[in-house]
Amino acid sequence: MSESSPELRASDGDRDLVAKRLQEHFAQGRLDSDEFNSRLGSVYRARTAQELALVTEDLPERDLADLPGLVAGSPAGARQGGLLRDPALVIPWLTWAGVNTLCFSIWLMVYLGGGTHYPWFLWVAIPWGVVMLFVTAGVVALNRGHDPQS
Repeated sequence: MSESSPELRASDGDRDLVAKRLQEHFAQGRLDSDEFNSRLGSVYRARTAQELALVTEDLPERDLADLPGLVAGSPAGARQGGLLRDPALVIPWLTWAGVNTLCFSIWLMVYLGGGTHYPWFLWVAIPWGVVMLFVTAGVVALNRGHDPQS
């Protein structure tokens, strides 16, 4: 009997490898929670290599996002503009904008109420903004280093 025979008994290591693949597909959103749990149960009940193969036969071997040009409707430049959706940049910039909007609003209310004219809110906006520019430049540089299309 050959190593690739479907009737070959599956080992615990084989089951663990398939379980890890299922976890990756679950993390990537290909499986919902119920389907993941059902398939995981099938993996640990499987006795043969063929039973293990049936659990993942409808799932790709590789992530389709890693294969350029294979995903229907994805143009070659689909990664452009992805930087604007990168949480490593969006969240800090939105936080900066929110805090500075609040500071400016407080200053404006005090100013219009006849209080101080000194624009103290700039002491928050400018230094933090400079730091954010450096962070953005670093993230852009990292993304360029990992982009296979560059």
